Amino acid sequence: MKKFLLSLSALTMAIGLAACSANDESKTDKKETTNETAASKVDVKKELVKFYMEIGNKVNAKDPDLNSYMAKATKEDATPEELPTVEEKTKASASAAAVAEELNNIKVPAGLKDQKAGLEAALKDYAASYQAKADELKKDTPSLTAGDDLFAQGEEKLGKVFESAKLFAPTLGKQVN
Repeated sequence: MKKFLLSLSALTMAIGLAACSANDESKTDKKETTNETAASKVDVKKELVKFYMEIGNKVNAKDPDLNSYMAKATKEDATPEELPTVEEKTKASASAAAVAEELNNIKVPAGLKDQKAGLEAALKDYAASYQAKADELKKDTPSLTAGDDLFAQGEEKLGKVFESAKLFAPTLGKQVN
C-alpha cells in the first residue's frame, strides 16, 4: 500500500510539474514575441533617425557655398561690399546642384520598406528644391521662393513619415542651414 501511495504521489507531482512548465513556456513565448515586436518598432525609429541624420550630413557636406551666399544675400542693411559677388553666386549654384545630385543618389534602407514611398517623395522634393535654387542662381536676379516652397513640401512629407512612426517631425532646414 505504501508503494502504491508513493507511486501515486510521484505521478501527481510529475503531472503537476509538467503542467506548470508548459504554462511557463507559453508565457515565455508570449513575452519573447512581445519583445520582438517592440524591438522591431524601436529599430524602425532608430533607422528613421539614422536616415534623417544621413540626409543632413550629405547636404551639409555639399552646401557650404550655398549657405555662405544665402547668409550674405539675406543680410539686412548690407553694404554693397558685403553683398555676394558673381563668383560666390556661381559657386552657390554649383553647390546647390551638387546637393540635388547627392539627394537623388540616396537610397532608402531596406529596414524602412514600409516608409519607403514617403521617404522617396520627401527626397524628391528636397532634390527638386536644390535644383530649382541652382537654376535660379544662374539668373541675374534670382528668386529662391520656388525652391523654398519645394523644400517645405519635402519637410511636410518627411514629417508625416516620422509621425506615422510615433516620432516628432524633424526639421531638416535647421540641420542644414
